[in-house]
Amino acid sequence: MNFDLSFYRGKKVLVTGHTGFKGSWLCKLLSMAGAEVTGYSLLPPTEPSLFKLANIEQEINSVIGDIRDLAALQQAFEKQQPEIVLHLAAQPIVRDSYKEPVYTYETNVMGTVNILECVRKSSCVKSFLNVTTDKVYLNKEWHWGYRENEELDGFDPYSNSKSCSELVTHSYKNSFFVDGRVAISTARAGNVIGGGDFAHDRIVPDCIRAAIAGQDIVVRNPFSTRPYQHVLEPLAAYLMIAARQYEDIKFAGYYNVGPDDVDCFQTGALVDLFVSKWGAGLKWIDEYDGGPHEANFLKLDCSKLKAVFGWKPRWNLDTAIEKTVEWAKAWQNGEDVNDVMERQIKEFLCVNKKETNRSV
Repeated sequence: MNFDLSFYRGKKVLVTGHTGFKGSWLCKLLSMAGAEVTGYSLLPPTEPSLFKLANIEQEINSVIGDIRDLAALQQAFEKQQPEIVLHLAAQPIVRDSYKEPVYTYETNVMGTVNILECVRKSSCVKSFLNVTTDKVYLNKEWHWGYRENEELDGFDPYSNSKSCSELVTHSYKNSFFVDGRVAISTARAGNVIGGGDFAHDRIVPDCIRAAIAGQDIVVRNPFSTRPYQHVLEPLAAYLMIAARQYEDIKFAGYYNVGPDDVDCFQTGALVDLFVSKWGAGLKWIDEYDGGPHEANFLKLDCSKLKAVFGWKPRWNLDTAIEKTVEWAKAWQNGEDVNDVMERQIKEFLCVNKKETNRSV
């Protein structure tokens, strides 16, 4: 992936959902790159939160607001005049979408309408990226990866709302931006892991909570298969797409962002890997709780991203779990997690630099 983050130095970037797990890591990346970052989001969705632990608010302009509030969003937009907009704000938990479907659709669908309305009415934006999910596809339990031209029809309210978010983006792109004044893309990412994810009903945060408490790890669906990747992998891809289309609109499009096939793991195998990295005699138990429907097998075909940009994953799942455990133990021991984030980002970017140098 021949991409240099120095592109973002001095660029005005608006990030929605900046107080979440991925948003916090993204803001840290952009801050280290020298961007002028404005975040727009609700208060952090968890307690504790990576946003607070890493003092992200000290490095950016943080605006607390609801993506469903068009007037407030427009006000923030007009004040900041962003050149690049990265849309991450969402209700991201499948199980929560069954409990609160209306809120999920309001946030994930109308939130996308609202941010695109702000882009439509602006004269400053040159690049817009909507971050969705690998779950936007009609899941047929295939044992091969979904491609960008597959049918969009997520099953559960979360997945379906993200399918709708994709369609909203497609409609706005075709209806209002055919003149090419704004480059518009979506990125459909696989499951992300990394330090600072405190969400409930996610397997790695559940593993960390159990490990710290000295309890058995409860695994609901040990045989479900997902494309797991460290959070820095898709974030680097998002920044690459947004930068490249800023420079040349021909790069605008719809992209899958996921790991290689070897890192599409069954949940039980992922937990085995976590246990081996954490140590201390951990074990897990299979305890299905009769919860709502979730896809059993899910994998992405990322050949388009590789062909267009020369992209490839840098950290395999073994390294991703290792870095996640490193962060979690640093936090458990009271270390400065901001320092851990900076070190891991530099290590990740160093891998990219070495790969780029070898390819020249």
